Amino acid sequence: MGRAVNTHVVPISVDEAQQIGLCVDDSTPAPRPAEIYQKLTGVAPEAVDIGSDEAFDRHALACITSVAACEAGELTERIGLSAEDLGELLSSYTLVDRVAGESRAVAAEAADPEEVELIRDILFAHVVPGNEKGRWLAAMIARRALEPNHLWEDLGLRNRGELTRLMARHFASLAARNDKNMRWKRFIYRLMCENDGFVMCATPVCTNCADYNSCFGPEEGISRLGESSAPSEPRV
Repeated sequence: MGRAVNTHVVPISVDEAQQIGLCVDDSTPAPRPAEIYQKLTGVAPEAVDIGSDEAFDRHALACITSVAACEAGELTERIGLSAEDLGELLSSYTLVDRVAGESRAVAAEAADPEEVELIRDILFAHVVPGNEKGRWLAAMIARRALEPNHLWEDLGLRNRGELTRLMARHFASLAARNDKNMRWKRFIYRLMCENDGFVMCATPVCTNCADYNSCFGPEEGISRLGESSAPSEPRV
């Protein structure tokens, strides 16, 4: 069992952040997601104890932040949060008060804000009122859903089961609608199409559809917390 994560804030300066590999800019080598995760939580991702709901929430928030911080581009854009929300998240649930994921030599193309907003609105509608973590997660998931891999991979989670747990915990009414265990990204995009009056499915019965395996097949992959530097090849 991994040791308990201390949630007291330990403020660090920009210079200190650079020294431990949390500041990503043109002059600083890109850290690995697992390295950032350990700086955020005080424990390696393979050793973390997520038995309690609070520990699981800290884990999920650290996973998303760690992966996004290793990508080119501004961290706020890659993670889907405002600077204010990101700062509050870090101060409340991690061991640092800033992670500077600044633009590197090759900046990433920003996601389509309208598409992000459509997904975020779907998730927002199912967040329990007053659940601040749920509000952050809705924005984070919406932004990360535009990345090319399985959703659980681009959230930095260790497997699909963790994503299912995250959805059930913070978006329970939405998770209950996925009673056929469709892939989460497919499920969310199907809802988005339905909200716009479109039908994504080619047939009314899923088992008769030629795309059945794309919607319900296994979501095998390798957690991005274990990658060395660059994201793996797209899996979707």
